[in-house]
Amino acid sequence: MKKLNVFTMLAITIALTSCAQNKSKQNAPQSVITSFVNKFPKAKKVEWSKENENEWEAEFKMNHMEYSANFSTNGEWLETEYEIKTSEIPSNIKNILDKNFEDYDIEDAEISETAQGKSYEFEIEVGEQEYEVTIDHKGNLTKKLEEENESDED
Repeated sequence: MKKLNVFTMLAITIALTSCAQNKSKQNAPQSVITSFVNKFPKAKKVEWSKENENEWEAEFKMNHMEYSANFSTNGEWLETEYEIKTSEIPSNIKNILDKNFEDYDIEDAEISETAQGKSYEFEIEVGEQEYEVTIDHKGNLTKKLEEENESDED
């Protein structure tokens, strides 16, 4: 009898764990899930979250890399982002950073793909200042925002 109870508890635990892992995916609308599967058929370990009233985000792994992709609630693909190593930054993009910033450190580098094209997004540090920088697919510096320091918010 004890073996049956242990087996039953184990089966229930596995079932609950499986449901919990898939719960967030079940909350995404079917149109979003269908579009995602069509665009990323090799995606693994997909986790869904609602970005806002009109947008869903999937975080997933594909080709041994971590990705995020955003879709409108009607299933339209909006954006895909993934991190890259600094060694993977093309020289023309690196030259734009060099021209606009002196003695900077790249904290984070990502590629963002949208219907308009590919852009590079960076979090960089110049001395004590932190910036978010985006360079579009034509090589234009399109965004240069200073991040607010947490200590400044107090």
